[in-house]
This record gives sequence, C-alpha cells and structure tokens, in this order.
Amino acid sequence: MELNALREKINQIDSELLELLNNRMSVVKDIGLMKQRNNAIVYRPEREKWIIDRLEELNRNNLLNREAIEAIFLEIFAVSRNIELPERISYLGPEGSFTHQAAESRFGAMGEYIALPTIKAIFDSIETERVRFGIVPIENNQEGSVTDTIDQLCTRDVKIVAEIPMPIHFTFASSENNLHNIETILSKDIAFRQCRHFIEDHFGNEVKCIEVTSTSKAARLAKEQPNSAAICSHIAAKLYDLPVLFKNIEDTHHNRTRFLILGKNVLNQPGEKDKTTILARISDMPGALVDFLYEFKTAGVNLTKVESRPAKEGDKFKYWFLIDFDGHYKDEKVIPIFDKYAEQINFLGSYVKLC
Repeated sequence: MELNALREKINQIDSELLELLNNRMSVVKDIGLMKQRNNAIVYRPEREKWIIDRLEELNRNNLLNREAIEAIFLEIFAVSRNIELPERISYLGPEGSFTHQAAESRFGAMGEYIALPTIKAIFDSIETERVRFGIVPIENNQEGSVTDTIDQLCTRDVKIVAEIPMPIHFTFASSENNLHNIETILSKDIAFRQCRHFIEDHFGNEVKCIEVTSTSKAARLAKEQPNSAAICSHIAAKLYDLPVLFKNIEDTHHNRTRFLILGKNVLNQPGEKDKTTILARISDMPGALVDFLYEFKTAGVNLTKVESRPAKEGDKFKYWFLIDFDGHYKDEKVIPIFDKYAEQINFLGSYVKLC
C-alpha cells in the first residue's frame, strides 16, 4: 500500500475517532447536568483508575501500553470534566512550576488554573471555596517531606482527594546554540543541587550559577538575558519559548515528587487499592504511641508513613503524627481503630493508592 493510501486510511480513522469522542462528550454533558443537580464532585480518581485498568485489560497484546493509554485518556478525562462542570484549580506557582505540571497532568490543558505564591495560600483558597481543588507537593524521595504542607494539613479543614507521583526531570534551556557562549546559569537552589554533575561535566568552574526564587523565573530571565541558560521544567521552557538544549539532566533518574490534590468536604468511595492519611494526636502517656501503632499491626493494616510534627500548643513539647496506611477508612478492619480512637484521629482522606 502506498504512502498516500495509508495517510487516507489514517484520515478516515481520525474522523471516526472524532465522532466517537463527540458522542462520549454528549454523554458526559448529561452526566454533568445530573451532578450539578446533586452538587456532586466531578473529579473521581477511583473511577478514572478503574477505566484505565479496564482498558489495559482489553488492550492485551496490542501496540498501546498502559502508559500510552493513560496519557491519552487522562487528557480525555480532563476535557470531560470541563464539559461536565468547569472547575477552578489552584497550585503552588509560579506558572510553569513542577506543581503546575502536576496539575495539568490530571486536569488537562483546558483547566482554569490559579497560581498562588505559598502553600498557605493554596489551603486558604480551598477552605474559602474560591477553588474546588488545590495542588501541593508533599514529599520528594531525594529531599524528604515538605514541612509547610504537613503543617497546614495539621490545622486546616481540607481533605486529600488524590495523590500524584511524578518523576522530576530538569531541562537545560537557552537561546544560545553554543555552550561556550553561556556565562550564567539561573535556577532554584534545589535544582542546582540535583543537577550538580551535569554542570560540572559541561562547564566546570567556567560558569556562574545564580539562584532565583523558582525555575519558572529562571526560564523567563534566561529568555531575556543574553549568554544565559536556565535549569527548569519542560513546561517552563515551553511557557517562555526557550529552546531546550538537554533533557533529563538531573543526577539521578529516580527523582520523584509526590503531590496531593486537596478539596473541601470530599470523600472518595472505596476502590480496589486505596491509601488513607490521618493525623493522630496521641497522649504523652508512656507507651501510648506504641499501643496506638500496635492496633494497626493487630488488625493487619500496613503503615507506609509515620511522621511527627510539633503540635505548637503552648510552651510544651507535644507532637502530632501524620500517618499513611494501606486501605480505606471504611474497611472493616480499620473501622474499630477509628471508633476506639475517635477523639485522637483527624481523618484527612482515603484515596487511590498510586505510590
């Protein structure tokens, strides 16, 4: 078959795909009207995961792998949600940040986004319902937990809707085609630490590294300043039309950050594989923490994270414990623990486990 005939075949398939997508969106619109009448939440991560799992099973022995199916359908889901009910999403800015990238990975390019300067501002926007959802980083597997996020979770009336584990890849972007012309590299302090080997290998001590407040700002400044480059996210380079010279320049390719999608008064239904986050205010009696944690062992519930934070109550040294465990808060083996420690547990959310 000749090339033109193959292209015509693709054109026909594209037309059929477009018709099917419009049919899907018509059904989505009807669902949206029903949800608006019931004031229901549009974003259902457990439902989206179920769809992708189902499609992966149907697609066995075909060309598309799970990653490809997920990439295609996450964008379809995002468009669908905007047709059902446009929702405003806040994220830790500035525009082009990795948190922005995480937000777009779940809510798509059509989402209505608000970049806010601090994690506290994200929580404010959710509590006051100026936005439906907010996106914040919670931990990085190289640098550890984001304490500002944990501190806000300890005191705010918000719930965890979903988690977004995301590989963090840095790009090296510049308008200069010749590396020898680059005299200055701009980026955030953490990016310099995580890309140290690349800088040493390509520039040694012949370049000046200047810290700025964000990788997005680095991209903007590099676009404006001659003989400069930025270490930034690919979304920031794209935002400021800054050519990418190298991709994935981080020292380790295992660099991952976990982000949280937060909302107010959002409760997910149990799924096949869930995770729950709670805040435990344990008394300072001898053995109280051990007794509390032993309840999970006895029930056969796997704890995946236990982290203490200062309670900031008066002048005494007291602590809260942020705890993640496998399962849903409605699981039969979890309910007795919640009942027994009802006054000491602050439930923060049960959601689809992705990492």
